[in-house]
Amino acid sequence: MVVHFIGAGPGAADLITLRAARIIAAAPVCLYAGALVPRELLDTAPPGARLVDTAELDLDRITAELVAAHEAGLDVARLHSGDPSVYSAMAEQMRRLDAAGVPYDVVPGVPAFAAAAAALKRELTVPGVGQTVVLTRTSARSTPMPPGEELAAYAATGATLVLHLAVQRIAELAPELAAHYGADGPVAVVARASRDDELILRGTLADIAGQVEAAGVRRTAVVVVGPVLTAGEFPDSHLYSTARCRA
Repeated sequence: MVVHFIGAGPGAADLITLRAARIIAAAPVCLYAGALVPRELLDTAPPGARLVDTAELDLDRITAELVAAHEAGLDVARLHSGDPSVYSAMAEQMRRLDAAGVPYDVVPGVPAFAAAAAALKRELTVPGVGQTVVLTRTSARSTPMPPGEELAAYAATGATLVLHLAVQRIAELAPELAAHYGADGPVAVVARASRDDELILRGTLADIAGQVEAAGVRRTAVVVVGPVLTAGEFPDSHLYSTARCRA
């Protein structure tokens, strides 16, 4: 028996790996993260599979489900939205499984930031413009940020920022970011990336908060900030350069 932590992708049912699809189709138990996981994926589970929505469950109850499956000798597909390596709360579940002696593995998925970049049709690492991507969030009702991981510190580098769980605070964050990227610094908000109701907002740090409010975006969105969003004049990469020695 194995608990398979699976990245179920950003929302589109076909944005998962072949490995993930195979495991889901064979797993007699499937725990999934509520509405963040497309129903079409759950429909591929075997007939009679136990489907458990974890949206309203606390860690104790989730652990109990996984341990019960282990005791019954049943494999589990544990579906997390996006990729489980980022903001999935997988680590705390693994810690519980280690203590209980329950084996597990991890199947990566398409992360939200990658789906957002695809929707924007933008590379987040443009030669001569930006070569660093910072994935971060801000503190609100969620777990506090660790000391030293202040947003201003990352913004000061000029790197491409991808903010998760932050769109509700965009009105207060935009001025803070504008101090480093300028009021005319390019920013984009992608809500529900890859889904049928995907929404893209493009603007500057001076006007993005108004756009977000007008569109009613409150959750399931990532905020991308940095000059790579509007870069047009930049050097070709060395990888495909005609000047590169290919001998």
